[in-house]
Amino acid sequence: MPVFLNANDADFDTQFATLLSAKREDSPDVDDVVAGIIHDVRTHGDAAVIELTSKFDRLQLTPETLRFSEAEVADLVAQVSDAERAALELAAERIRSYHAKQMPEDMLWEEDTGAQLGWRWTPVSAAGLYVPGGLASYPSSVLMNAIPAKVAGVERLAIVVPTPDGVANPLVLLAAQLAGVDEIYRIGGAQAVAALAYGTESIPAVDKITGPGNAFVAAAKRRVFGKVGIDMIAGPSEILVIADQHANPEWIALDLLSQAEHDESAQSILITDSPAMAEAVVAEVEKQLQTLERRAIAGKSWQDFGAVLLVADLDQAAALSNRVAPEHLELCVEDPDALAEKITHAGAIFLGGWTPEAIGDYIGGPNHVLPTARSARFSSGLSVMDFVKRTTLAKMTPAALQAIGPAAEVLATSESLQAHGLSVTARLKTLNE
Repeated sequence: MPVFLNANDADFDTQFATLLSAKREDSPDVDDVVAGIIHDVRTHGDAAVIELTSKFDRLQLTPETLRFSEAEVADLVAQVSDAERAALELAAERIRSYHAKQMPEDMLWEEDTGAQLGWRWTPVSAAGLYVPGGLASYPSSVLMNAIPAKVAGVERLAIVVPTPDGVANPLVLLAAQLAGVDEIYRIGGAQAVAALAYGTESIPAVDKITGPGNAFVAAAKRRVFGKVGIDMIAGPSEILVIADQHANPEWIALDLLSQAEHDESAQSILITDSPAMAEAVVAEVEKQLQTLERRAIAGKSWQDFGAVLLVADLDQAAALSNRVAPEHLELCVEDPDALAEKITHAGAIFLGGWTPEAIGDYIGGPNHVLPTARSARFSSGLSVMDFVKRTTLAKMTPAALQAIGPAAEVLATSESLQAHGLSVTARLKTLNE
């Protein structure tokens, strides 16, 4: 059974703090192993990647077969049904349209002094996307990672996707094709991250790596950060639903289970001001678990990490939600727009009972790569902004330098950086001759 907390109880703050601090992820100490893998790939390149792929994925490769050929991609994509293709095409269209609106604008303006200031945005030249393989092989994640990169203008986009025993997911390859991916490599694990970061004889290095993975992938991304950029270190999925007495208990239960079925470490939380709704949702969750295909995973998640919080009103619900800073937040209340105004920390907000979180996972348009483990307090979901960088611009005229240069001389002197000051002084002296 999930944890039941009542905000009116005397020990609620203590219990709520315990809920927030619960460790949900089994993070084995893999850093030493990953460090060795990265060193091996840096030292031996293709040979190390091939050996590790044979060991972990039971797949024999050569430098020539590390990458999917165009013919292989075409053959696999041809296996996708018309219905699945249409769904992926619609998702790609909506995701592309949404992210196109995120593109920032260059700016350049002239001050009263005559100085010109501004900035411009340029894409990273090459990005690498990690796509989990095997059971956790999600074409939707390909679209969510690759499309923003291409919208941003990334010239070269490479994907690494493990294919255990040589089995590839045709939907993943179609998603890559629809998103405009340039290269697809059939490798995974820390070795794939290392290959993207440092390059091998057959895999050119990239500038940024995005995408989810297991503990080894996460550890590898941490280790290569600085050599390349990364998006985030994602933890288990989570959802928080705020529901009032008008919500549909069946819908809420299914929404909670939609995240619980991801992973035994996923977390589903209900906050409501209605005791009757709390009871109805819990009963409905138990009912749905009887027939859910992934009931073993979802049931374990709900039992170990599920929570139901009873509050006095929706203002209190919003305050508690902000402390949780959930990855996904559903506002299944009569006036979701008004409640949303009180939310300051959430990866993504789904407004109203007709907006299940699953729409965001696949077809809504906004990105489903979101901050977890309360990191929505200080970070955002994946976007076009992850694939561009800002360069500042400054242009002085003689008059502008005369106007502000003396202050630069003073500050340089105060910091004992003589050459800094002299570089300005020399120019001002020329103007005054």
